[in-house]
Amino acid sequence: MAEAGRPARPDGRRAEPPRPVALPSLRVTRDGLSVGECGAPTAAEVDHVLAETVRATGAHIGAVYLLVPEDEVLRMIAVTGVSRNVAMPWSRVALAAPVPVAEAARERRPVWVATHTELAHRFPRTALALPYNVAMSVVPLMSGSTCWGAVLQLWPGTHAPELSPGEARAIEECRRRISRLLRLAADAGRPVVPGELRTVSPPPTRHEQPGAELTERFPEGVCALDLDGRITFLNAKAADMLGAGHQCLLGARLWEALPWLSDPIYENSYLAALFSRLPTSFIALRPADYWMVFTLYPDATGISVRITPTGAPSEDHEPFLTPPAAAQARPGALFHLLHLSSALTEAVGVKDVAEAVTNQIMPVINVQGLAVITADEGRLQVIGARGFPEGVPEHFDGQPLTAEGASLRAIRTGVPGFYANTDELRRTYPRIDLYTKMAAFAYLPLFASGRTFGCCVLGYDQPHPFSPDERAGLTSLAGVIAQALERARLYDTENQIARGLQAALLPHNLPRIPGLEVAARYLPATRGMDIGGDFYDLIRLDDTSAAAVIGDVQGHNVNAAALMGQVRTAVHTHASAGAPPGEVLARTNRLLIDLSSNLFTSCLYAHLDLRSHRVCLASAGHPPPVLCHPDGRTEILDVPAGLLLGIEPESEYRTADVPLPPGAALALYTDGLVEVPGTDLDVAIDELAAQLAEADPQPLDALARTLVRRAGQARQSARGSDDIALLLMRLAKHDA
Repeated sequence: MAEAGRPARPDGRRAEPPRPVALPSLRVTRDGLSVGECGAPTAAEVDHVLAETVRATGAHIGAVYLLVPEDEVLRMIAVTGVSRNVAMPWSRVALAAPVPVAEAARERRPVWVATHTELAHRFPRTALALPYNVAMSVVPLMSGSTCWGAVLQLWPGTHAPELSPGEARAIEECRRRISRLLRLAADAGRPVVPGELRTVSPPPTRHEQPGAELTERFPEGVCALDLDGRITFLNAKAADMLGAGHQCLLGARLWEALPWLSDPIYENSYLAALFSRLPTSFIALRPADYWMVFTLYPDATGISVRITPTGAPSEDHEPFLTPPAAAQARPGALFHLLHLSSALTEAVGVKDVAEAVTNQIMPVINVQGLAVITADEGRLQVIGARGFPEGVPEHFDGQPLTAEGASLRAIRTGVPGFYANTDELRRTYPRIDLYTKMAAFAYLPLFASGRTFGCCVLGYDQPHPFSPDERAGLTSLAGVIAQALERARLYDTENQIARGLQAALLPHNLPRIPGLEVAARYLPATRGMDIGGDFYDLIRLDDTSAAAVIGDVQGHNVNAAALMGQVRTAVHTHASAGAPPGEVLARTNRLLIDLSSNLFTSCLYAHLDLRSHRVCLASAGHPPPVLCHPDGRTEILDVPAGLLLGIEPESEYRTADVPLPPGAALALYTDGLVEVPGTDLDVAIDELAAQLAEADPQPLDALARTLVRRAGQARQSARGSDDIALLLMRLAKHDA
C-alpha cells in the first residue's frame, strides 16, 4: 500500500503532514443515521461511520471504496490509520482485479482473510504488494441489488482465525449504515462521488512530546514517527547516534534524511510495523563501522523507535550488511510497479494499456504529466494522456514524423531524452510553446520487436534532476509498456478482423416482409480471434410465407464461425427450395455428417404462414421459443427436441404447429440470452417469458435492445462468456 517517499519541496521547506477532515455538524435520525445540515448525507457522514467502526472492531486501518460503474473501478474515498501517501497506491482498484476489495464488490459477498499465508494462497498479487502480517476483512456496500462499493479493515496477524460475534455485528452495522447513506445521498440528487482521498481523524503531528525530558535520561536513542513516517520527536542521544542535528531530522523521513538508511529494506521495516501493528526491528550500519539496532513499536498514532548500539551482525542478517552505493526504488514504488505489471498483463487492447499506464504509473514516479504516443502511418497519435496543461496532448496528436521536437527525435533515434530543465529544449526548439508549460521532461522511446514505434512523455512541474538509477528505471519501465502496447496493438488488429468476419457471416439486413415486424440482435462475448458460432436468418419464401432460423454452433473459434456460415447457407437453400421444417433440419444434418465436422449445432427452424396465422416449428436441441400473445400472456412453446445437428445421419425432426394470431410476438434466441452460471435453465427461460410479458407491446426493436442489455449485464456480473443472438417477430394486427 506504500508509495515512494515524497521528495523534498523545491523551496526546501518541509511538506505539511496530512490534515484531518473536519466533520460538519451532524444530527441523528430515528434509524441512527447521521445527516448533514442540508438533510442529504455527505461524504463526511461516511467518514464518521468508518471511524466509529474501526474503534468498535479494534481494526487499526480502515478504508471505504466507492464503485464507479462506468469506469469499472473502485476508488478509495476515505482511509483511517495510515496517511494519504501510504494509501495512495491502493486508491484505485479495477473491478476485475483478483484482489480482495474487487472480489467483495464483484461477487457481492464478504471476504475474510485471517493470515498472510491465506492471503498468498487466495490473492497472490495482494500478498506480493502487502507482504505484512495482517488479517483482512472486506464487505460489499449493498442496497438491494445495487453495489455501492466496499469497506476494508485490517488487524494485526495475531488476530483470531475468525471474527468475533461483536466484530461481525459492528462490521455488518457499518455496511448497513454506509450503504444507506450512499443510497439516500443518491436519491436526494447529491450522490457521494470520488474526489481527493480523505484521511479520517488522523492524530495530530506532535513535535513536542509530553515527558520528553525523561527520554534524555535514557542511555539509548529514542524517536517518534507519525503515520507518514516523518520524525516528530527525537532525543539528543538519537540525534547523536544518527549523526545529524534536530533541525535536519524533525519533519523528515529517516530513509530520506540519512543516505545510509536509503536502502528500501529499512523503509519496508517501518511499513511492516505500520500495517501489522506488531514490533519490528532491523540492523543498520552508519559509516564508518557503527552498527545500530532500530526497534519499532507501532500504535494508532504512529511509531516509537528505540535505537541501541550493537556489534557487527552475524550472517543471519546478511541483507542488512552493506548499504547500497545509490538509492534504490522505494518499497511503495516496487509494490506499485507489481500492480502495474499485473495490470499491463491483464490489459487487452490499446485503450486498456493506456489507461493502466496513465492511472497507475504517475503516483509511482511523482510525475505531473504523462502521455503515451505512437507513430502510425507517418504521424503521431496520442493514445493516452493525463496531467499536462490544456492543449498539450493536441500539440502531439497528428504531427508528421518529419516535424521537429524531442518526442520525434526519441522515436527516430531510439535514444531516451532526459531534460532536468527546459533550457536546452527551448534553445533547440524555440518555436515549440510546449516547453514553456512544464519545468522538466523525459522522453522514453517505446521499442519492441526490433523497432521504435512510439514514445512515453513525462512532464514535471518543477526542475527534476534525473539520477543514473532513475534514468535506467524509467527506460526499463518504458520497455515493459512497449511490450504490453505491442500485444495490445496485435489484439486490436485481430479483434477488428474477427468482428469483420462475424459481421460478414451474419445477415447485413433482414428482408422486409409485409405484415411481419422483425427485430434482431447479436452480442459477441469473446475476445481476439475467438469468434462465436451463434447465427440467425429470416427468409422470404413467397408473398404469404417466410422462414426464420436461429442456431448455435459448438465452440468459439474460426472453425465454429466457418461451420456456422455453412449451416446458415444450407438452411437458406433447403428452405428456399420448399422443404418442410423437419426436412430442412434433416438435410442440413446430413450435410454436417458429410463434412465430417467434430462440432455440433443446435438449431430452431420456424415456417410462418402469414395468411393462416400459424407457425410450424422444428428443433435440433435448441432452447424453446417464447410466444407472447396479443393480451400480454406469454407461453413457452413445447417443440419436439431432436438431436443436435451433426451427430446421427438418420435423425428425424418432428414438428409442432402453433397458432400465431395477429399482434402475437415470437421470440427465438440462443442460450447466451438466458444462461447464467448457477441458475437453472428452465428458471432462466421463465424469467425471459416474464420480461416479454412486462415489456410488450413496445416496438420490437426497443424490446430487443432491452432484452440484450439485461442479458449482457447479468452475464457481466456472473462472468459469463457465451454469445447472444435474438430474433423477434410480430404478426401485424391488420395485414398490409
